[in-house]
Amino acid sequence: MKEVIGRPGTVSGLLLRMGQCLFAGASIGIMVSAIGFSNYTAFCYLIASMGLQVLWSFGLACLDVYALRIKRDLQNPVLVSLFVVGDWVTATLSLAAACSSAGVAVLYSKDLDFCRTRLHLPCRRFDLSIALAFITWFFIAVSSHVMLWILASV
Repeated sequence: MKEVIGRPGTVSGLLLRMGQCLFAGASIGIMVSAIGFSNYTAFCYLIASMGLQVLWSFGLACLDVYALRIKRDLQNPVLVSLFVVGDWVTATLSLAAACSSAGVAVLYSKDLDFCRTRLHLPCRRFDLSIALAFITWFFIAVSSHVMLWILASV
């Protein structure tokens, strides 16, 4: 089988999972540090979605480390199917959370000018957290794409 960058049990797969985990964790950290985030359901959904992504990515990163350590191939069709379903579920949730949060942020900053009139809202932190969530989703999309191609070839 052709070597695919980002497949499970490889260094590139581990780096992809660590990137997902780190960017999702950074998105959570920045959003939680923003005062008043809990007043908006979309931002709470973003935190929940990124929290699920951190757990999923960390679990798969640990599995990658284990596979690298014992030099085992993770090209089992059942295992790859589980990866595909998990990646697609977390990708869908992450994209939905990032888009809904971005919609609220645009509404408040551009349409209603809340960020200019209500200075207590940390709009820049909201924006940064949402940008990190989109970067996380990009990594998840790459991972989902790789897993789908691996599943088709197994």
